Amino acid sequence: MREELKLVNEWDKTFPKSDKVNHSKITFKNRYGFSLVADMYVPKDKEGKLPAIAVCGPFGTVKEQCSGLYAQTMAEKGYLTIAFDPSFTGESSGLSKIYGIS
Repeated sequence: MREELKLVNEWDKTFPKSDKVNHSKITFKNRYGFSLVADMYVPKDKEGKLPAIAVCGPFGTVKEQCSGLYAQTMAEKGYLTIAFDPSFTGESSGLSKIYGIS
C-alpha cells in the first residue's frame, strides 16, 4: 500500500515569506519508511557547502508554524535549513497506517 502525499504549492505559512531565502518542498523517508515532507530554506546570498539545520516543532504543531519560522530565520543567517512535519502530522504520511486508508 502506497500513500499518496498531497503537497501544497502556495505559501501557506503563518508568517511572512522572506525575500532573503529561496523556499522549496522536499520529501524523504524516515527510518520506519514513512514519507516526510519538509520546507527547505536556502539563503539567496550564499553558495557552495552550507552548515545545515533540521527543525521539527513541538507536539501538535506543523512546519507552517513555529518550526518553519525558525528555519527561515536561520536561513537568513546563512544556514541551509529544513522544517519538517513528523510522521502522522501535516503533509507527512502515516494516516493510512492508523486508519487502513488505501
